[in-house]
Amino acid sequence: MQLFVDQLTNVDFSYLDAQRGLVGETWWASARLDGALDEQGMICDFGQVKKTLRNWLDDEVDHRLLVPTQAAELSLQHHDDGISLEWQSQQGVISMRAPRQAVALIDSDRIDADSVAHWCRQQLKPFFPVNVEQLQLGFVPEQIEGAFYHYSHGLKKHLGNCQRIAHGHRSRIVIQLDGQRSHNEEQRWAKRWSDIYLGSDEDVVARDDQYIDYAYQAQQGEFQLRMPAQHCYQMNTDTTVEFIAQHLAQAIKAEHPQCEVTVQAFEGVNKGAIASA
Repeated sequence: MQLFVDQLTNVDFSYLDAQRGLVGETWWASARLDGALDEQGMICDFGQVKKTLRNWLDDEVDHRLLVPTQAAELSLQHHDDGISLEWQSQQGVISMRAPRQAVALIDSDRIDADSVAHWCRQQLKPFFPVNVEQLQLGFVPEQIEGAFYHYSHGLKKHLGNCQRIAHGHRSRIVIQLDGQRSHNEEQRWAKRWSDIYLGSDEDVVARDDQYIDYAYQAQQGEFQLRMPAQHCYQMNTDTTVEFIAQHLAQAIKAEHPQCEVTVQAFEGVNKGAIASA
């Protein structure tokens, strides 16, 4: 007998990739449970399944940086107040220091849907009844028709987990000029922001032609990040989705002053902000 829960929840996070560097991502999570029926005629109560899985994924994966601990590109150190790491990607060196709760250390040499699902299953085994023989967890990206981009950022003023300096999203974008959707503009910005780090000017502590250093103190602790400059896009505001939508609308308006511009910027799945200029 098998119990299933499709699109149980979605997780927004960033991960380290040997070729792409720092990548923002959003996945749907679905689950299957194999097991024997209990005295109630169930494998496991749906309410318990959904609550357990959703809460665990929210705590251990969502809004974290996923780090493949077996990768040759990684140097990792543990400290009393958190961890520090260095990642040798084809895009340049990425380094970060952050509280331990800002990362998920995945026992694999790469981050993909299969390696993360395998790691999650191992961690989740103790949370289900003994009659549950096997937990199958699967991750898939949202199916998007049209333009989208992967971005990472951090929001130091946020009181929740968005304050973590390297978390991200895979997000749609909808741009209208004079009420008509502009697929050309959508594709142009999606290409421009492919695997981008959106940084706030006030968080920059050092920069040169090759690298930008970010640092801030937030409620969860001290965060530091060094990124290759070519993969950063600076904003003179915080990088909330509201400011992202506003920034895009104003930037596109400057290029098309004769048009009324509307931008619908998504933050992961089915949420975001709309701005006009």
